[in-house]
Amino acid sequence: MESIRQPDSFDVVVVGAGHAGLEAALAAARAGSRTALLTMNCDTVGQMSCNPAIGGVAKGQIVREIDALGGAMGRLADASAIQFRLLNRGKGPAMHSPRAQCDKKTYQRLAKLTAERQPGLSLRQEMIEALEVDQARGRVIGVRCRGDVVYRARSVVLTTGTFLQALMHTGEVKTPGGRGGDSSANGLSRSLAELGFTLRRFKTGTPPRLNGRTIDFSRLEPQPGDAEPVPFSFLTRGLAGDQLDCHITFTNQAVHDLIRRNLHRAPMYSGQIASTGPRYCPSIEDKVVRFADRESHQIFLEPEGRDTLEYYCNGISTSLPRDVQDEVIGRIPGLEHAEIMRYGYAVEYDYAPPDQLTPSLETKAIHGLFLAGQINGTTGYEEAAAQGLMAGLNASRSAHGEPPVLIDRSQAYLGVLIDDLVTRGVDEPYRMFTSRAEYRLLLRHDNADLRLTEIGRRAGLVDEERWSAFESRRDAIGRLRDRLGTTRRGGTSLYQVFRRPESTWDDLCDLDGSLRDEEPAGDVIAQVAIEAKYEGYVGRQMHQIERFRRLEGKPIPADLDYASIPQLRAEAREKLDRVRPRSLGQAGRISGLSPSDLATLLIHLKRRDPSISA
Repeated sequence: MESIRQPDSFDVVVVGAGHAGLEAALAAARAGSRTALLTMNCDTVGQMSCNPAIGGVAKGQIVREIDALGGAMGRLADASAIQFRLLNRGKGPAMHSPRAQCDKKTYQRLAKLTAERQPGLSLRQEMIEALEVDQARGRVIGVRCRGDVVYRARSVVLTTGTFLQALMHTGEVKTPGGRGGDSSANGLSRSLAELGFTLRRFKTGTPPRLNGRTIDFSRLEPQPGDAEPVPFSFLTRGLAGDQLDCHITFTNQAVHDLIRRNLHRAPMYSGQIASTGPRYCPSIEDKVVRFADRESHQIFLEPEGRDTLEYYCNGISTSLPRDVQDEVIGRIPGLEHAEIMRYGYAVEYDYAPPDQLTPSLETKAIHGLFLAGQINGTTGYEEAAAQGLMAGLNASRSAHGEPPVLIDRSQAYLGVLIDDLVTRGVDEPYRMFTSRAEYRLLLRHDNADLRLTEIGRRAGLVDEERWSAFESRRDAIGRLRDRLGTTRRGGTSLYQVFRRPESTWDDLCDLDGSLRDEEPAGDVIAQVAIEAKYEGYVGRQMHQIERFRRLEGKPIPADLDYASIPQLRAEAREKLDRVRPRSLGQAGRISGLSPSDLATLLIHLKRRDPSISA
């Protein structure tokens, strides 16, 4: 038998180089681990397989958190953006969400360059077929690639996206592949199943792309970017290049009737696809069926870059046959003569239900094996990148025998994301919303650095440039806060004046002209304004967080035998045994557990350890 060729060993191997894989590999390398990033194609690092945009409602907050922790997504988005918009400006600051249209090829090129430049990181083009596991120790020891090449590693991070046993659907046509032009990865699914992991199927979809030369923009509503763009990265100083417009059009009754007549040819309705898709990003077929009373649906035409005329049709994701897609496009105002460059399709893929993970994103079954991104049942670049960063960091720490870094749901949206996944699991592709975060008033995009950069610094993710910029901003905020608090006019401090809903910075300067002499940066003034005006609300939320942390501080032994607690309902015992919560607080977030279940569990824990208080 031919001997197996052995490349160098690594501390961490990351499989997949999408948004999760890129952040995982960069985080592991920055944390001091010798890291390999393995991908089927080195030219698709950080590729935007779906819409050419970063951020959005709640997602923009996640990108800022990734940036605050030293991640790459924010800087890549700023460097490749062709339009910026701050969403929900008319609402309170907790709802403000940055979003950017990006030049997808520029983003991809810069993502690859970022990986290539990272010290301690080796980018390799490989097809991974299986995991290498020491069964006796229950620990991963590497991955096996096509050609019987084995990469040895102390930790492995799987970020396989939509590629596990992936199958694309366009009408009746089925093609193996995780996205247009790329193949499917089948070996890893078999390997995971053989190791005892549960795998299920999800589906997602993509809309057609059009040649902008054939679009009648005179019939469309332009959507320009913001006059004063808000970047993602706290390090971005100035943005280059003119912004490009997006455009809006609508479907109509003729389009809906056409789709209804062809539902028998749509894979989701013909029975060809039986897996679950994202409820909050439905296909146009789903919209027409679920919202039968609607006469139209909005479509955003988004440019895919500065050096292409290709447009993404956001709002009409579809897996209808090609001939039906041609007819649908031809009946939409402004698109009557538009040419489809790429047809829409749906893709089915394997994912591993995330209740098989610990809060560090390490698998419970195999030590040293971490999962991040769509393999955990999520959807979205931002959700994937956040998981990747935390999985890569904790994979590095595991490789060196260090405890994981855990960020809870009171500290960050990415903490909410991970806690939801490992505690509640998923029954549809998970997408982040502001409504999922009970402490969202504190988890704003504007203060992500104040919440997280010190954590990133301690973990080794934040370099000197970022730390220096953070210290400068943090100190400037502190100085302004102190100055307004100690400067009084008529017995009232300027900080108290700033608390009034109608008061502005100009009002303060009218009261004290010296503020103009050393005027702080605009983001510093905005930060102190938000702190002042929402001080009462923030105070109440801090009390809620104190109660939350008291419950999080009641640990549950990892080896607790729930079957030995007869007072627990059978359903509660099964769910507790599957999730294995770390604390009473986490146990309380498991779907289906009742207050009486938690009371029973607390009584049992107090009997084991009388020092635990109620």
